Amino acid sequence: MIKRRLRFGAFLIAVSVIMLGVARLLSHEKMYRMTSGEYIKWVDFDVTAEAMNDALNISLDAYKKGYDADFVKLLSYLGAKYGGDFRHYKKKDLTDIYDKIKNGEKLDTIGAKYNYYPYYLEAYGAVLSEYVGEFYIDGKQYYGLRAFSPIAKGYYYNHSDDFGASRSYGYNRKHLGHDLMGSVGTPVIAIESGYVEALGWNQYGGWRIGIRSFDNKRYYYYAHLRKDHPYVSDLKEGDMVNAGQVIGYLGMTGYSAKENVNNIKTPHLHFGIQLIFDPSQKDGYNQIWIDCYELTKFLSQNRMGVVVSTDGKDRVAEKDVIIYDMPD
Repeated sequence: MIKRRLRFGAFLIAVSVIMLGVARLLSHEKMYRMTSGEYIKWVDFDVTAEAMNDALNISLDAYKKGYDADFVKLLSYLGAKYGGDFRHYKKKDLTDIYDKIKNGEKLDTIGAKYNYYPYYLEAYGAVLSEYVGEFYIDGKQYYGLRAFSPIAKGYYYNHSDDFGASRSYGYNRKHLGHDLMGSVGTPVIAIESGYVEALGWNQYGGWRIGIRSFDNKRYYYYAHLRKDHPYVSDLKEGDMVNAGQVIGYLGMTGYSAKENVNNIKTPHLHFGIQLIFDPSQKDGYNQIWIDCYELTKFLSQNRMGVVVSTDGKDRVAEKDVIIYDMPD
């Protein structure tokens, strides 16, 4: 009986080793398919809010002390180490790499031990490259998180990870965004600076705004905005918006071919982030939309306060965030 149990135990270990090897091969095959060709074809952005926050804190400390511990590179190293699966995340993996940096090693050199470090560097950079850096408020320079929660400070919201859930209006499809439930009229904040690329009615998203980042890598989609007064006054296509700027108001419009109709049952902001590595991905069949749940949790630490505009018609940001590496 004991020998039989030992043989069975050895069999289970062997099977586990084989399955682990197969999983790694499949992971590498998936990575090859995502990176083959001239541009990235797919991104699974599974970085946790915890990992992003820990990487941010290390980046802040490194900036003060003169070390090169770039926020995106830290997370790209972890992505390469975990094969993109952040269920394996341990804070010690970050602190260990920071110790190596403080001892003179270069982050790119450390990351190069993993074959897919360049892929994660480009993929995660497409999401996060402008989120951490230098900025100015009232003439004073800061370094830190310069991207904002899409919901203004002081306004309640709740959310869950609903990316990929089914939707049936018009046709059966997957939900390629993130819903934040709140009250009608809640000010919606620009997560990042960019240009207003789309503004107006969409029968699925109702009143919506599309903002393209200045590096053309990200397209932000804010939808189901308020009936009658969806946007801040005078906002139009082609305008440049700053991170932290009020751009519109949460509502429940959409699911109607007729404009200015409330057909959404629960007031909420739908926002999504599309990654674009090639112009063909903007409106083509090969679009890349990422899960924003963990990102929203991460950005919740940076919520912009608002005040009433001088004409009383809108809410405006309580302070202006200036990022000098934006285009003129």
